[in-house]
Amino acid sequence: MTPVLNRRSVLLGLASASTVMATPAAVARRSRTFFDRIGKPIGLQVYTLGPEAGMDLDATFAAITRVGFREIELPNLLGRKPLEVAAAATRAGLAIRSVHVPLVRSKMAGLTFGAEPAQLADTLGTLGAKWAVAPIMLLPAGFRPGSGESLGAAIARSAASAGSALWQESAELLNSRAEALRPLGISVAYHNHNIEFASIGGTTGWDILLRDTQPGLVSFELDLGWAGAAGLDPLALLKRLHGRVRLLHVKDIAPGTKVNHAIEMIPAEVGSGTFDWARILPAAHHAGVEHYFVEQEPPFSMPRIDSAAKSYTFLAELVA
Repeated sequence: MTPVLNRRSVLLGLASASTVMATPAAVARRSRTFFDRIGKPIGLQVYTLGPEAGMDLDATFAAITRVGFREIELPNLLGRKPLEVAAAATRAGLAIRSVHVPLVRSKMAGLTFGAEPAQLADTLGTLGAKWAVAPIMLLPAGFRPGSGESLGAAIARSAASAGSALWQESAELLNSRAEALRPLGISVAYHNHNIEFASIGGTTGWDILLRDTQPGLVSFELDLGWAGAAGLDPLALLKRLHGRVRLLHVKDIAPGTKVNHAIEMIPAEVGSGTFDWARILPAAHHAGVEHYFVEQEPPFSMPRIDSAAKSYTFLAELVA
């Protein structure tokens, strides 16, 4: 595509007469969109489309493809068998790169980290996925929301009561599962909310996970929206995570989101919130991110697929 230079660009170029003028090829490189430049697709975490996503897999996956997405991350098996999900994704031209897998203590069949490693690897292999991502830390023993208490508030309360031991146990389990799964071709990562960043005796659950999980064995799927809801600077966080973050939840938050650690935010489509994506995404690429998944939390101001499409369009056109 031939780049179009606006009047401001021309004036700025003429004002820099003492510098060597950029060649057309150099201008074209700078004008390429971010995802075109890095040669990676824009993905979607299917959680964005809600619990109805599994009702008609072909319709759901076809809608995702029509938007422009070419790879997806699954929140679970969408109420189907792995082969059904894999076949529907193939028909739609989608690659399943990652799946969220609950972190549990006891042995448990199915799509959990409690399953036998070979069984879990077989399930992910059927899907074509190479990443098993723990969506949250181990829940405290006996976890149960109180009367009138939201799930997020209950998790935050229980995690605070459990203290650092809960995060240490989560890290140990991630290490052991990753060590067992790596020879089977499956990589393990941990996905954050904002509870990880709450203070616990001079540290945080996040810092414990970073310290106690083994680099090169356990990676991170950084959810930028939840990190922002905890009051963190995405750029500083990505710099700190260089080499540890391999997957990214590209999630925006709206102005008015209050800093908290109770899984609360005001959601926004990517590009409609508070984040400077033209700076964040290059920093993510530099940090080593391999997969970028759009994700949005409810409530939605438009149909969910339309929100996903709005985020996709912004990202597909972003020059960074």
